[in-house]
Amino acid sequence: MPTGTTRIRLRPANNSRVPFWGQIAIGVFWLAYVLFGILSNTGAQDYHFLHWVFLVFTLVYLGYVLVNNAPIFGTQSYLEFTPGYIVHKNGLFRPKQVFAAENIAALELKPAVLRVRQKDGEIYALNLREVKGKRRKLSFREQVREFAAKHNVPLQEVSPAAAS
Repeated sequence: MPTGTTRIRLRPANNSRVPFWGQIAIGVFWLAYVLFGILSNTGAQDYHFLHWVFLVFTLVYLGYVLVNNAPIFGTQSYLEFTPGYIVHKNGLFRPKQVFAAENIAALELKPAVLRVRQKDGEIYALNLREVKGKRRKLSFREQVREFAAKHNVPLQEVSPAAAS
């Protein structure tokens, strides 16, 4: 990581209707069903090749669930403060959101959300409940303050104690 870059790791958004372990259980049951179909004595059927097709689909599904929910390829959900940008990445299969300092009109730092107001009128809300740990939250708040001060971006901050 470059010296001017600071990354804050985020929890996976976990906005799926079925939790991670439920998705794994579905995949394992599907795998067991397909393997039972392959190993049974019904190999004389015309459509026995479909078991192999479903086996491939099952393995792809399990791989997708693992890659999307576990940090197999490193940190996939993060907020990054670079010298001139704030970068938000919300998972492996989601695009990065890049906020250039010269395009930011204001920042609003609240206990559960960071709002980025762009000069073109767009407002982006970044969920801070995904930031793990008390130390990371404090570090994140300090980095937002430093970024705002360095680039002369107005920062409106609501402290966690005032919000309660």
